[in-house]
Parts: sequence; C-alpha cells; structure tokens
Amino acid sequence: MSRVGVYGGSYNPPHTGHVLAASELVRLLNLDRLLIVPAAIPPHKSLSVDSPTPEQRLALCRAAFASVPKAELCDLELRREGPSYTVDTLTQLRERYPEDELFFVMGTDMLLSFSTWKEPGRIAALASLAVMRRENDDSLWADACREAERLEQMYQTRVIPVENQCLPVSSTTVRRMLAFGAPWCLPPEVENMIRQEGWYLSGASLKGLPFERLREISLLLHNENRRAHVEGTARTAEELALRWGADPVAACRAGILHDITKALGPKEQLHLCENYGMMLTSIQRENPKLLHAKTGAAVAREIFAESDAVCDAIWWHTTGRKEMTPLEKVLYIADYMEPNRSFPGVELMRQLVETNLDAAVYHGLDQSIFHLREQGRVIDPDSLEGWKYYQKLTERSQLS
Repeated sequence: MSRVGVYGGSYNPPHTGHVLAASELVRLLNLDRLLIVPAAIPPHKSLSVDSPTPEQRLALCRAAFASVPKAELCDLELRREGPSYTVDTLTQLRERYPEDELFFVMGTDMLLSFSTWKEPGRIAALASLAVMRRENDDSLWADACREAERLEQMYQTRVIPVENQCLPVSSTTVRRMLAFGAPWCLPPEVENMIRQEGWYLSGASLKGLPFERLREISLLLHNENRRAHVEGTARTAEELALRWGADPVAACRAGILHDITKALGPKEQLHLCENYGMMLTSIQRENPKLLHAKTGAAVAREIFAESDAVCDAIWWHTTGRKEMTPLEKVLYIADYMEPNRSFPGVELMRQLVETNLDAAVYHGLDQSIFHLREQGRVIDPDSLEGWKYYQKLTERSQLS
C-alpha cells in the first residue's frame, strides 16, 4: 500500500512557497507520491483575467515542481467540466488508487472553513486530512490544531498537523510584483516562461493609458476592500482640483494610483525599493507602512509613465511636506476625506476645504501626528516640517 498525497490549488502561478510546501509534505508525511492537482475553475474564487490558460498553468507547474522528488502532475481537474470540488476529485482518485492511503493536503485557513465545504463528511471518508502551515503564526496554528481535534471526532477520520517549514507568500502577491516589474518568489524556470509569454501583465505596455484602462488595471492590482476608497479618492481629488486650480486630469490619475502598492507586505515593499534603486531613510526602513507612497510613486513613473506632478503627489500623499504643490495638497486631502471615510475629524476636514486649502492640510497633518504620538510611533520629519509650516499659514490666515 502506497502513501499518496493530494496537493491541489490554482497555482496561478506556482511559486517557491508551493515548491517548499511540496518538498516538506513528501518528507514529513513519508509519501510515495505527491499529486499536484491544478484546479480549472476553483469554486471559491475566480481566476484573474490576465492569467494563462489551464493548460499553460499545467506547464508552469511542470516546471515549478520538477525538482521535488516523488511529485507528479495530475490534470484530472483540468479535464473536468465546471467547477472543481474536492469531493469529486477524491472520488476519482480513490477509484484510481483503491488500495492506497490518500492524504488530502490543506492549509490552516482551509481547515478552519472545512465544515462549510461540499460534502465534508464524504471527503473525510475518502482521505485522511493533512493540514500544513501557510504562515509563521503560532496563534493561528494553535487554532488549527484544536480544529483538527474537533474534526477528527466529528468525522471519525485522521487529521494530521504537519509541522512544515513555510514561505508566507500568495500567488496574488506574486502576480502584483510581476506587474510592477519586480518578480518575487518564483522558480527561475517559471519566471522565464512568464516573461517569455508576457503573462500577469509582465509583458503589457501600461504606459500612457487612457483613464478608464488605467482605472481597470489599478483596481485589478488593489485588494478588493480598498477599491471603493481608491475610486472615491480619484473622484474627490478631481473635484478639489477643479475648485482649487490644480489639474483635474492629473488629480484623477494620481487618485486612482495613489495606493497601487498598498496591498504589498513589508518584505515586498523593500524588494520594490531595491528593484527601483530607491534610497531609504532609517525611519522609512523601520516603518514599512510609509513605503507604499514611495513605491507607488515609483510604479506610477516606471510602469505607467505618469508625469512628475502625478508621481510627486503620490510620493507625498501619506506624510505630506512643507510647500506642497496644489496637486499634492489636493491628493493628500482627498485621501483623507473621500466619501467612504468615516472617523472623528473627517467632517471638520470637509468643512475646512470649502474655504481654506492650507487649513485643511494643517488639520490632516495635525490629526495624523496626534494619533502617531498617541500610539508611540515615530513621526516622519517631513510630516513635522509640514505641520509647522501649515500651522503658521493657518494662523496668519485667521489673523488677516
């Protein structure tokens, strides 16, 4: 009797995190074979419009997992019409391997939602469940281990926690980094194939796009829960530009791109900075949350070929600075007060910007610095200089 692991996923694209996980599964579960099962149409998510075809993803997987001993590609789901459900896949594999022990592999996040899947009891009867780490979070792992015990009792099956080494990275992040011109966590063979074919926007010309196409690409690269904010910022920036004499076209473009790299984590932000040759201050390195404005400006310039004015507005939209241009002020304020924003102080900003642009900037800087101090966080020197500068301007305007 052989021990057969079943490791499915979209693999869109397969990355070094997948490869490490596969190697760890073979080793820790003592597998005789590990079936890599790319999904055609996963029932819980849709594939991005710029993805390669299922057959092309199969080719990417063949390149990615070639170095993993005992790993074999299984195109069963790619040949099945309609959504790919785990219970259907395991039913077919049980027929194919009637005498072997099957181990269905899932991450901690999948295990915690397992009871909501289609026919979870049937899945548990067809295969033992092997749960592996997706990230180095001991609290999440403890939750998964408790859930494993509960599922064992509920379904009378084996649920095996696999204490694997992991590389916390998602295919979504890998796709974004390809679009930003900074490949990340890809096996060399996979990266070469993607570059040659231009998949995941890696070969697309994104320079000088009309606004509607720019908007479409921008929203594709943002997390879904940030899209309303980005669109709100673009509309508000355009309205403020018309009111205060800035370029409304530039304001709209800056607004739709201002958070373009916001979805990236600290390591990816630093990789982008290195990729674009950006010199960082010690404060910026120690506070990666500040970096999305800097990397966003670099992406706007290098990938989308936006004007210096647009890129500068994006660069300063988080920290602000003294002597901001009208466009920089407009984006800074629009980001703060767009219609989806709701927090103490935002209504005062909306009132101030009706009559005094500088007073609105001062209010935003004042509120940001207050909250940073309250949280014991470091304040960027540019924010402090800007706060002092606009405080004086506001005081003068009140005296005149």
